[in-house]
Amino acid sequence: MLNKLRARVSAAIKPIATGLAKLGLSPNSITVIGFLISIASAYLFFISQQQWGGAVLLLSGLFDILDGAVAKVSGRVTKFGGILDSVLDRYSDLIILAAIVVAGLTNIFIGMAAIIGSVMVSYSRARGELEGVKMASVGLMERAERIVVLAITALVGYVWVGVAVLAVLANFTVAQRLYHSWKSLKTEAKVQ
Repeated sequence: MLNKLRARVSAAIKPIATGLAKLGLSPNSITVIGFLISIASAYLFFISQQQWGGAVLLLSGLFDILDGAVAKVSGRVTKFGGILDSVLDRYSDLIILAAIVVAGLTNIFIGMAAIIGSVMVSYSRARGELEGVKMASVGLMERAERIVVLAITALVGYVWVGVAVLAVLANFTVAQRLYHSWKSLKTEAKVQ
């Protein structure tokens, strides 16, 4: 859903991306900086500073947009950069949710459901795309939505609500992607 706005946001931050590229920052270094910021967010959640954790999580989300924008404006889009970004995004998601669970800011079972759902959203997309299924913008809770839900609920002091929303809607997104893959591959089988 929010990925549809990514093009507009990317256009708005293009001047920032151009400035970062002129400073010599590579897209991969921005990816790593964003990951380090997400670790800081996880630490803040771990010490039960959920409002600060939410604010820092939003900042890490900005870097998640900036790395791709810098790659485009500098002509440094690489396959490895995409892999690095995806891998560090998964680590970031897991570290932040684990910190929230360990800090006792949410019920452990709901937290585990959110962790599993977050990983499976990405896996279901990757597996579908491996089979040739176009998965762009399929599902309610892509990464951008998950970050926004967690950050906003943390900022207002109710991160447990955000985790509960993720537990339900991330797993629902997996079901959406499975259905989309089944429908796409079924149609493809009929054509052959």
